[in-house]
Amino acid sequence: PIDAPDVAIMLGAVGPRMLALVGEVADGLHTHPTNTSTRYLREAILPNVAAGVAKRDPALGAPLICANELVAAGSDAATVAAERERFRSTLAFVFSTPAYWPSLDLFGWKDVGERLLALTREGRWKEMAAALPDHVLDEFLVSGRYEELPDALASRFGGLVDRITLTVPSDPKNDAACAKSIAAIRAR
Repeated sequence: PIDAPDVAIMLGAVGPRMLALVGEVADGLHTHPTNTSTRYLREAILPNVAAGVAKRDPALGAPLICANELVAAGSDAATVAAERERFRSTLAFVFSTPAYWPSLDLFGWKDVGERLLALTREGRWKEMAAALPDHVLDEFLVSGRYEELPDALASRFGGLVDRITLTVPSDPKNDAACAKSIAAIRAR
């Protein structure tokens, strides 16, 4: 026992066995940013979590599903565009790792991961972002001005996940707009 309220045990999981473990014993799941496409959630994550739920103690509540979504947001189009490019670089780096290719495989985009891996092996780090096409980026990234985020996130994740983790604004001057957006998201 600990002298604290009941602390939720949330797991990060990527593979089928860890996802099933979430369903069996955890309070919830935090997805990896490479696993937040709605198709991957529907076809890989939720079925594997459900397999674990079949073994779950009925006294436990249903596990929460939290999408750790990358969000390119800002108060204007230029800021959103800059954030998109920042996250393009992030995703290009992450997708150079074969362990994160199952979501690419689902879409038939394994060649993107292979190209990114080849660039890392050749030390061509600055070329990686350009090797991640827009259609791949858009599958794993929500982009928009702060006032657009509630609709964008609801249309993507409504009824599919219980929670969404948002990216903290890189510039503190956007904190108020981000807070207003979060309040609008919570009100849904």
